[in-house]
Amino acid sequence: MTDRPELRTLIVDDEPLAVERMQVICAKLDGLNVVGTASDGAAALRLVDALSPDLVLLDMTMPEVDGLSVARKLAKGAARPAIIFVTAHEHFAVEAFDLDAVDYVLKPVTPARLGRAIERAFARHESTRESASEWLDELWVPHRSELLRIEVAQVGRIDAERDYVRLHVGGAEGGRSYLLLQTIAGLEARLDPAQFIRIHRSTILRRDRIRGLRHDGLGVWSVELEDGEALRIGRTYLPQVKAMAGR
Repeated sequence: MTDRPELRTLIVDDEPLAVERMQVICAKLDGLNVVGTASDGAAALRLVDALSPDLVLLDMTMPEVDGLSVARKLAKGAARPAIIFVTAHEHFAVEAFDLDAVDYVLKPVTPARLGRAIERAFARHESTRESASEWLDELWVPHRSELLRIEVAQVGRIDAERDYVRLHVGGAEGGRSYLLLQTIAGLEARLDPAQFIRIHRSTILRRDRIRGLRHDGLGVWSVELEDGEALRIGRTYLPQVKAMAGR
């Protein structure tokens, strides 16, 4: 046994026997913690948002949303798990490594071969952890046919839109907004709480954009923004918003 941290691992495969075999192999490998399994690409994306795994063991060929499509969508997210593709087909290797996959393992999977891939995942994880700051300082968002880098310091407001968040960048005049495939809870966990505060289940604000708090009666409070807009504070988040104001 080693003292290195466990890799939280998600197994994705549309064949139940393949999932079961992978679980058995993973149970014998040191440092893996299987936190969930998914039988299709859409479920895999939902579980990545919900569980924030460090590693995804991803089947390449699945109906509807295949492994490559899942990997492409994960590559656009703020929190990117390492990916090991697991497939019975050799001819997807080029596409897999273009997506910066850790490894490409052919079925039938053997413990020795998966073990080597896991060691590469550990090396990637350690390298990423050492180089990353505690809080996000930039986000990459899809825009038309490209990816744009947005400094987190430029984001004034974040709104939840189902499985996406909308980032509002700049002021009210001349500002722009961008959609990012990321849950608001997952993004909140990566934002510096000294700079951002969640005021509602659907809204996060940059603290320095808040001009004041307003009591609307019957226990209802709102925040007033620097541009004069008022946003209602959710009851769950009211204590921490009041604490920000020393109340």
